[in-house]
Amino acid sequence: MSTQVIAPIPGIFYRRPAPDKAPFVEVGDTVEAGQTIGVIEIMKQFTEVRSESAGVIRSFDVEDNGMVGPGDVIATIEAGEA
Repeated sequence: MSTQVIAPIPGIFYRRPAPDKAPFVEVGDTVEAGQTIGVIEIMKQFTEVRSESAGVIRSFDVEDNGMVGPGDVIATIEAGEA
């Protein structure tokens, strides 16, 4: 079963905490529920985007530095085995 990570606000989605830093997560990485997978910036305010479930990142639907709107799918997570 897969779940989608949804943008809570509009803005620019960043997969990295800073331009010279590694991405929070990559496709294929295992994530825990509540883990930060990116940030959305709007008017110099940054909001963390967190996984709501544990599993494996299967895809990002938004490019790094891409615009998102509320409700847009940011990533898909395949649920881990229980």
